[in-house]
Amino acid sequence: MRVLLCHNFYRQPGGEDQVFADEGDLLESQGHEVIRFTRHNDDIESMRKWKAAGATLWNRETYAAACDLIRRRRPDVMHCHNTFPLLSPSIYAAAGAYGVPVVQTLHNYRLLCPAALFLRDGRVCEDCMGKLLAWPAVVHACYRENRAATAVVAGMLAFHRLRGTWLHRVDQFIALSEFSRRKFIEGGLPAEGIVVKSNFMRNDPLPGRGAGGYAIFVGRLAPEKGISSLLDAWQKHGAALPLKIVGDGPLLEQVRAAAAADSRIECLGRRPNAEILDLIGDAVCLVLPSVCYESCPKTLIEAFAKGTPVIAAAAGAMAEMVADGRTGFHFRPGDSQDLANKVAALLAEPAGLPAMRNAARCEFEAKYRPAENALRLTAIYRRSIERSANKRGQSPFAGTARRVLRTNGDCPLLFARAMADSRSLDRKRAARRGEVLP
Repeated sequence: MRVLLCHNFYRQPGGEDQVFADEGDLLESQGHEVIRFTRHNDDIESMRKWKAAGATLWNRETYAAACDLIRRRRPDVMHCHNTFPLLSPSIYAAAGAYGVPVVQTLHNYRLLCPAALFLRDGRVCEDCMGKLLAWPAVVHACYRENRAATAVVAGMLAFHRLRGTWLHRVDQFIALSEFSRRKFIEGGLPAEGIVVKSNFMRNDPLPGRGAGGYAIFVGRLAPEKGISSLLDAWQKHGAALPLKIVGDGPLLEQVRAAAAADSRIECLGRRPNAEILDLIGDAVCLVLPSVCYESCPKTLIEAFAKGTPVIAAAAGAMAEMVADGRTGFHFRPGDSQDLANKVAALLAEPAGLPAMRNAARCEFEAKYRPAENALRLTAIYRRSIERSANKRGQSPFAGTARRVLRTNGDCPLLFARAMADSRSLDRKRAARRGEVLP
């Protein structure tokens, strides 16, 4: 097949970027032709705020460039990873203009939550689930702690819900776990349109020996990753292993300070991928303390590939990916004492560690190798082509959305009306429960 892969890169590299690269390489290794169409968030710095906001809603430049590319290369299918903000949902319309089926991977929860994480003030928050307009996120400035920026994202989501963009323009969604699929169905996406295909490893690094005598964390050093509970487990509760922390992010200085104060904690910063895999393979365990809903952490798959057990917060997909007591342990999200206890439990039965390492490796071989992933991905593409053919000729536009699309001047009015209607409906529902909303 000829596959058009689309991705909007974030300013800080992350797992989505790696998946985009890995799947492109995997498809090419299987003989498919891959066309890459990308944007980068660094471009936002040169844009005026009003233009960046408009591009988030509907990027005319992206639409024109994508139409030109599709017209020239004629792909069989378009596969989008991240479209936020500069690719924008206009990328789907470009595909639709030429009858190209669209597949969208759901790497995070952006379609249901403007902040994409279902997280507020360090706790899981689903206040915007199912709302036409995510007004609670605007009130709490959930996106970048900025109400104006959050309003732009919430407005984009409301506009495209009214327009039916995700219901009618996307032929197949890929969820990365059963947990993620359930959440999106709860949020309003059709169950028959969402299939599960996990992330994978492009190359098999082979198992490690686990002889390093330390625990390891690998990931973005950010609040949603549970960095505070990770450090507390070692500093306050004396977790019984040295800890190596690999990564970068806004909490880097906090991690450096903890390492300076406690000789058992080592901050390694960023490291090359090959070195990271060696470090994971030598670790007694990998710790994943995220307090948000993870979809399918690449680091967890890397640990299983190296045969390293995982101690994971029982949140999101991690609870289903890690078999408690077999490939690692679960602990209560945000509970540093429970995390320290699970580290101690792992060390309490050293005779059981080889079996746990073998079980972790078997999990990788059964679910996360490239060959099986390639077959699954191409089957999804064929299914999207069939679904697109069945839907062709149906109008995806509601009358209100058509009027808004014709004139940019209607967009603020639509946003204001949608917010008022959404809040009014929430107040009525609360009143029936005997509650009062502000």
